[in-house]
Amino acid sequence: MSQRPLFDPDRIRPPADARSGNPPDSGTYTVRQVNELVRGALAQHLPATLHVLGEVGDVSRPASGHLYFTLKDTGNELACVMWRSAATRQRFELQPGMEVIATGFIDVYAPRGTYQMSVRRLEPRGVGALELAFRQLKERLEAEGLFDPRRKRPLPAVPRCIAIITSPAGAAIRDILQTLRRRFPALRVLVFPVRVQGEGAAAEIAAAIEQMNAHAAELGGLDAAIVGRGGGSLEDLWAFNEEVVARAIAASQIPIISAVGHEVDVSISDLVADVRAATPTAAAELIAPRLSDLLERLAQQVTRATRATRHALDLARARLAAALAYDGLARPLNRVQARAQRLDELTHRLTVAVRERQRLARQRSERAELALLRFRAGAHFRRLSERLAEHVLRLHRALARPAMRGEQALALRLARLERAAPTRHLDRLDEQWHQVCRRLELAAGSVRKRDRRRLAARLEALAAYNPQHVLRRGYSITRDARTRRIIRSVEEIRAGLRISTQLHDGEFRATSDDPHQPRLFD
Repeated sequence: MSQRPLFDPDRIRPPADARSGNPPDSGTYTVRQVNELVRGALAQHLPATLHVLGEVGDVSRPASGHLYFTLKDTGNELACVMWRSAATRQRFELQPGMEVIATGFIDVYAPRGTYQMSVRRLEPRGVGALELAFRQLKERLEAEGLFDPRRKRPLPAVPRCIAIITSPAGAAIRDILQTLRRRFPALRVLVFPVRVQGEGAAAEIAAAIEQMNAHAAELGGLDAAIVGRGGGSLEDLWAFNEEVVARAIAASQIPIISAVGHEVDVSISDLVADVRAATPTAAAELIAPRLSDLLERLAQQVTRATRATRHALDLARARLAAALAYDGLARPLNRVQARAQRLDELTHRLTVAVRERQRLARQRSERAELALLRFRAGAHFRRLSERLAEHVLRLHRALARPAMRGEQALALRLARLERAAPTRHLDRLDEQWHQVCRRLELAAGSVRKRDRRRLAARLEALAAYNPQHVLRRGYSITRDARTRRIIRSVEEIRAGLRISTQLHDGEFRATSDDPHQPRLFD
């Protein structure tokens, strides 16, 4: 029994004509009919679903949202397309060089007559799609610094009000509220209900974080927040691995504790949050102090404050007793009496010193008066007056002679200046200047006339050499018609040369004969 071939063209009915609806003429197909024929053959003879393993080559994602790429192995390539509806569900970012398993079917792109694989799902080879998407997002956010410990804030020691962003129907909210009620009943709790799994859950979580920050002041202030859910599979926890949730946590002004799944589960939210809790119950224990611990700490502080107060009072009493034992405070009048006695002593010493100064001054005054009486004032002043008059006379004589000599010298100099007065020289120089100016004007006029005559003569000479004037006298200029070069000798003429002859009223062209060959009919 012979095996049936995979592709048998006889088993395929050609499609009807696209316009008339009738089958094509025998042996004649349109391009569209051929493409439809190939598409039908592929649909009938290839499986409806194919799983293709290959390495990703070129990747293109235009604005339409569709994903175009190629799968290749050694020496072969397969064009692939992933429509937008399937590409939006893709968790990881497709990159060249990745080895993937593409699931889909083979189809024909009729406008170009090429076949391609229409991919419905992509799975990385050797690693799950969710795990690969987790790694890619983690590397990108870590490169941006969202995991940097320096940007994370500490939790308040004793919070007054916190927010919880989780599902209101899950076990996580019950565990958190029970733990908070047991540890710190006075804590005020606000619950923001959101979905924690499924499509759209990440957007709800991010929106709840943004609303919490926007309305924190209206709610009376929030000290911290818990974002999380109970355990589950990687798919169930995936909402906390979305980029939108990670960026909302990073942008929050309120410290956030991430409590997702169990202790072994690590999500992107855990890495971005200010504090990571292994479970939702652990998150409640981190944020809420135990009431008994607070009371014990308060008792210790009261005890330390009491001891410090007693110590301060004892120290103050000791200082007061020492101050009261001081002699200045115990008997203040003693210091006043001692200062009064000292003042009396200084007053007595000052009185004695003033009296002694007055006595000495009186003695000096009496001695000066006796000396004046013994001094012969009249005869002494007369001698001084005579000597003064003699000195004045000598001074007048000494000053009169230089003054007379100075007046004589001044008169001589004035006479010399009058004889050498510059006004005479100026008049003479002015007359000479006018004469020189007249001479210069006459010389300039003669030079201009001479230059005009020379210019006229040269213009006449130039006019005589003007080629137009020469041409008017019957001469002509002959040039090579092609090169416009002037022909100066008969040796430059050859038979059939196109020449151009210029006359005074125009130019004409002609063809020359060989001057060395005599003409037959002269």
